[in-house]
Amino acid sequence: MLRLMKLMTANVNYTVNDLAERLGTTYRSIYRYIDTFKDAGFVVQKLEGGIYKLGKESRYFKDISQLVHFTDEEAHIVNQLIEGLDDTNTLKQNLRRKLTSVYNCTSMATSIVKGRNATNVNMLLEAMEMRRQVKLRDYASSHTGVVRDRVVEPFGFTTNYVQLWCYEPESGMNKLFKISRIGAVVMLDEEWQHADNHAEGYIDIFRMTGFEQHRVQLRLGLLARNLLIEEYPLAERDITPLDDGCWLLDTKVCNFVGIGRFVMGLAEDIEVLTPAFDAYIKETLERIYSRYK
Repeated sequence: MLRLMKLMTANVNYTVNDLAERLGTTYRSIYRYIDTFKDAGFVVQKLEGGIYKLGKESRYFKDISQLVHFTDEEAHIVNQLIEGLDDTNTLKQNLRRKLTSVYNCTSMATSIVKGRNATNVNMLLEAMEMRRQVKLRDYASSHTGVVRDRVVEPFGFTTNYVQLWCYEPESGMNKLFKISRIGAVVMLDEEWQHADNHAEGYIDIFRMTGFEQHRVQLRLGLLARNLLIEEYPLAERDITPLDDGCWLLDTKVCNFVGIGRFVMGLAEDIEVLTPAFDAYIKETLERIYSRYK
């Protein structure tokens, strides 16, 4: 059955007779195995020509593929490496086929959820599928410094399962909760009551999150440009060369904190072109200076 599962998720298409021949069994046995897959919760697709496949929308197919996944940054780097191969290299096409056979190829990854976090993540995935509210036990908030239970409606993860998008009925707001700060997850009997209000925020290239975006433009010297791409690979998509040997970063950020740290660390090689962000930098530097003068 494991060999059959492998064949039904491969990039090659097989009919029932093809599957029976490859496994050295009868087509009746193949049909029995397929029925077993269906009973276990897998989605079995019958395509034109009598071809059978295991659907990627299967609950367990997703669970397996999510054990090893790439973040957006890692996916960007992997795609760059693959694109660097010559088009005549068969490895290039094979890598792309293998990645798309498991992932929906927007993001892929290398982090594995372990220990207590894995238990909590699995419970949250089940709650999302059943559209149920959960209680986040002993959630330690970094903003308030208080540890308490939080009742929420979970509806999405960030790409690496580090954070969880939820709607919190108590505050009437969509919020981001860190998985590592959850003591335990308890699924409640109550179904989602506020599904129409569920909305994921944004994650900018500096890995900051929020529900608003602010456009920022920077003129970068060579050092700033190189360090930016090395530390925040997704920034490369928002950088264009200028005629004077500098580069323009034109991006949207959720707040000025992440990009502010980067700019203040390389202030001599960066020119801020956005007035609101320029005012933020000056105010922050004045506040820091007042502490040490």
